[in-house]
This record gives sequence, structure tokens and C-alpha cells, in this order.
Amino acid sequence: MFHSIFSLFDSLVSTIQTWLYIDVVQPLLFNVDLMGYDEDTYNALYWVIVGVLEVLAMYAILRPLEALRPAEKWPDRKGVRVDALYTWIVKLGILNLFFFFTFQPFFDSFQSWLRLHNIANIDLDNLWPGVTSQPLVAFAIYLVVLDFAGYWYHRMEHRIGIWWELHAVHHSQQKMSLWSDDRNHLLDDILQAGFFATVALVIGVQPSQFVVLVALTNLMQSLQHANIRLHYGWLGERLLVSPTFHRRHHAVGYGHEGTAYGCNFGVLLPWWDMLFRSVSWNRELEPTGIRDQLVVNGAPGRNYGDGFIEQHWLAFKRIGARIASNRATRAPGSDSDAAAV
Repeated sequence: MFHSIFSLFDSLVSTIQTWLYIDVVQPLLFNVDLMGYDEDTYNALYWVIVGVLEVLAMYAILRPLEALRPAEKWPDRKGVRVDALYTWIVKLGILNLFFFFTFQPFFDSFQSWLRLHNIANIDLDNLWPGVTSQPLVAFAIYLVVLDFAGYWYHRMEHRIGIWWELHAVHHSQQKMSLWSDDRNHLLDDILQAGFFATVALVIGVQPSQFVVLVALTNLMQSLQHANIRLHYGWLGERLLVSPTFHRRHHAVGYGHEGTAYGCNFGVLLPWWDMLFRSVSWNRELEPTGIRDQLVVNGAPGRNYGDGFIEQHWLAFKRIGARIASNRATRAPGSDSDAAAV
């Protein structure tokens, strides 16, 4: 059944891809004398189409749910619209496509070197011949492995100060919506795309499977960030990350400042939070954002930026300030240096 659904989806996307390329893209490339990029452009179209269909599905399904059962009611949607721009940039999948196909020749060469020297290759498909080689089982294994990697990637974003300043662009949204998942600093997006492309290639994910894995993960994370009061029940909450579970991660004073370096880091599966003791099952509705954004004694909180460019620039300023602070702390004659002596 899984194979049939995937084949049907692949046929639909391929039909649109061919039509767009022949009737729109190829004539354009010919007119601007860029036919040398025709094959790469044709391949990229597949990812772009998947991204567009994904955004349309998000809006068609999640926006009505936000209207019917909102977790929060806002007087206006100011501050939400910029997140839609992030979504269109990220969901088109250009970064994932670039890194996956750029790294693939290097991994193919490396795997050939391993075979030449009789070194066992990573082959998750054949862990249990006849079982793990089944398409649905292999897909599930890849999903779990990538989710485990995603948990630690996310947790390190909160643990490492400079990295947190990039990730803070995501957490500074105080009106979480279906668009909020993709609100990330572009430098963080580049790091993330390179990381997951590397992991996927190491464990042997095929290009067609990678497209579906990325699309499914993105769609589920959009649901998690949506402004929807939705809980999966006792068992469901322990099987899959819900909007309620993930909202706790974004709650002021809990997500980043909670258990150790935060709680509920899971991307799709809450298992890793349960295993590594970073889970919180509290369902109480809390305001989202970062503590230092709040007004204290009439003094305005830190500004993380309202527009796309401002949010990126302020992140770099915070990184610069953090680096300068760390250098001052380590300088001879500083309080920390004196204490160390």
C-alpha cells in the first residue's frame, strides 16, 4: 500500500514536472542561453513542486483547524506574516536538494573505497534480510534514525551559546502558527540541511526516499507549531510529538530554561526526550517566546526583530556580543581569571 501511494504521488509530481519544464522552464533557459543547466533545473523542479504542494496542503488543512480550535486568540496576526516568507523559502527544498546531491558523489567514492578495502558498509536495509529490506520497514528505520539525529541537533542548538543565538530567531515568535516551524535563521537552515543530508547518505537513504522523508517531517512539524489546541491522549502523546507537547518546548521559561537546557526537543518522536530525561508532560497553556523579550518593571524586553532582514542581522549582533563577552571573561585580570587563580 505504501509503495502504491508513493508511486501515485511520484507520478503526479513527475507529470507536473515534465509539463512545467517543457512549456515554461526550457523555453526560458533557451532564451537566456542557460541550457547548460537544463538537467539540474529539471531535477530541481521535482523538489520545488513537492514543496508547493506541501505548503498548499498545510494551509488547506491547518488554517481551518487554527480558526476552529485555536490555542491562543490574537487581536491581529501581525508578526505572523513574516513566517510565511520563511515557509516558502524552506519548503521549496532547495537547500536539502543542493546538499544531498552535492555530497552524494563523495559518499559514493567513499563507499567504493570501503568495498575495495573489504570494510563493511552501513546497510540498514539488510539488517534483517526479508524484513528490513521491505520498503515500508526501511522507510520507518530511516525515519527513526534521522529523528534521533534531529533530537541531538536540536538539543545542541540550545546547549551551545552561539548556535542558540541563531536558533533564537525561531523561539522569538510569540504567536506560534502553522508557519512558525520554518522561521529559522538561514545560516541555521544551511547547517541543518548539510547535517541531515550527510546522515541520510551515511545510512543509505535513496534520493526518492529522501524527498518523502523531508516532506513528511516538514509537514508534521508544521502541525506541531500550529496554533491549535490539540492533544493526542496519554498513549498518543508518547508515540508522536503533538502541538501540545511541542508548545511546552516554546513556553517562556520552560523550553530553553527548563530541564537542564530545556525540554521536549523531539522532532517527530517523544521517545528521545523520555529516554534522555528532557520530557515535560505539562499541558498548561503558557505564553511562548524567550524570557528576555518580556517587559520588566516597565522596561521593554530585548528586540529580536520584526522583519526577515532585521531578525537575521540582530542574530549576528547577538553572536558578536556573545563572542566579545567570552573574550572579556577570559582576559587576564578579569574576575573569572582572578577566581581561577
